[in-house]
Amino acid sequence: MASRTSSKIKYHNPLRTILFAGLTAGFLDGAAAVINYLITSNGKNHVRIFNFIASGVFGKKAFAGVWIMAAWGLLFHFIIACLFAAFFYFLYTRIKFLSKNIIISGILYGIIVWLVMNLAVVPLSNAPPLPFVLSKAIIAILILILFVGMPIALVVHKFSPKVIARND
Repeated sequence: MASRTSSKIKYHNPLRTILFAGLTAGFLDGAAAVINYLITSNGKNHVRIFNFIASGVFGKKAFAGVWIMAAWGLLFHFIIACLFAAFFYFLYTRIKFLSKNIIISGILYGIIVWLVMNLAVVPLSNAPPLPFVLSKAIIAILILILFVGMPIALVVHKFSPKVIARND
């Protein structure tokens, strides 16, 4: 008797995809932000990045030097990354262009993330305003393209909401 492989149809879990995309982007973006800060600040305390993020909720008291504020900032950073992953997932399942042009989609989404963060989220938060410096904005956009837009697009594309056939 010939051996037969069974094929199971498995549906991918959207929440798992969103979390994986968000956590991946959050880790990569956080690491890139820390490295960029260490380079541009001559090795100053990189924890201030996460204090700044926490200041969006807690205002000036986030800079009091307490590690709990940096932890809050780190948590907020990952929540924001997961929210951006969820929004991309929502768009990806509804706009065919995104799945047909995944590299362009990732690039555009990184730019959109920068626009949303810098024109809406940060200005509407309790974070102190930062001066606009073109060179810093370009670096930030490139970081968001490479470490947020692209990873989210690639992860969502890989685990797109379609039926995945597997052989056991």
